[in-house]
Amino acid sequence: MKAIQAFKLAAGTMLVAASLQVYAQDAASPAAAASGPTEQARQQHQEAKAQYRAARAANRALARKVRAALARDSSVSVANITVRAKDGAVTLQGTVPAQPQIDRASEIAKGVEGVTSVKNALSIRPVGT
Repeated sequence: MKAIQAFKLAAGTMLVAASLQVYAQDAASPAAAASGPTEQARQQHQEAKAQYRAARAANRALARKVRAALARDSSVSVANITVRAKDGAVTLQGTVPAQPQIDRASEIAKGVEGVTSVKNALSIRPVGT
């Protein structure tokens, strides 16, 4: 029995020693070089971030243009209107005192350069309520 236990101990020791050799790699090995992102991946990530920031800036600029156009029209009360833009699609949210203002707000937003579609989610809420 003792010989079998000694054989098992020797075999286990050899397995542990062999596994340590597998993980002991030098810096020149391909596994060590592939541990971090490549320069190309970093560059693609930076380009994607720049495109995302540019798209967000364009959306904010379009929303400001639509809001300014609404503010220039004296027949629309823009106090409770929120304008959101994404890739040319504009959403108008909020409340106005009368139905004609809802229709006029849509017309104004459609007339702004860069607007491809308008979703009108405005509702009527009389003044003082």
